[in-house]
Amino acid sequence: MATSMELRCWGSGWGLPSVHTECLIVLAYAKFSGAKVTVSPIDWTWKTLTATVPELVHGESTITEPSQILNFMRKQRFNADYELSARQGADTMAYIALLEEKLRPALLHTFWVDAENYANLTRPWFASRSPFPLNFLVPGRHARTALSRILLTKGESPLHTITEVEGKIYSDAKECLNLLSHRLGTDNFFFGNAPASLDAFVFGYLAPLHKASLTNSPLQCHLRQLENLSCLCDNVLAVYFSSSSPDG
Repeated sequence: MATSMELRCWGSGWGLPSVHTECLIVLAYAKFSGAKVTVSPIDWTWKTLTATVPELVHGESTITEPSQILNFMRKQRFNADYELSARQGADTMAYIALLEEKLRPALLHTFWVDAENYANLTRPWFASRSPFPLNFLVPGRHARTALSRILLTKGESPLHTITEVEGKIYSDAKECLNLLSHRLGTDNFFFGNAPASLDAFVFGYLAPLHKASLTNSPLQCHLRQLENLSCLCDNVLAVYFSSSSPDG
């Protein structure tokens, strides 16, 4: 009998199966590839401070990081990319790198650095999902990590402070969204009618921005103008994560 796979991740919220980008990527890919995973939210446990999520546990193996987890699933014969050509595989890697470089800093800023969004949405949600006294520690720790990551990747000379890099990171993010929208065009998914790993990554990055009730987000407004990307998020949620969907 095959050993079951357990996925530890942040739980559901904002109309999403998880509010956490990396967790959403793995959850979506599991659905796309037909992998059967048991989802174990870390909410209200001490793992909210100590765990690195998403974390896939399979027998004696523990795998973290979406790319490594997806590779592991492929080795278990759960492959959403098996019909892609070599060119499409290369495109997938290029667009995932684009998401990481151009979009992630703006998302980190939107949810963890922007004062209004952090105070009104992000901090209350993560505090409410962390046990006492971690509810006082977890949001601030995430916020500091996000700020450090932005400055580490985008704070090159002559841009050194977060205020100085804001304009650059949002310009890059809007350019990234425009490129994704152009690539998707009128198709349901990036490589036709069946979702692949690129769709999982795009969904993971965009769904929180699409669904969260943000107080202040020019980037969210820009995404909503790109109807095909918004529809991609809605379609994935409806087809793969609704209560009426298979295994939903």
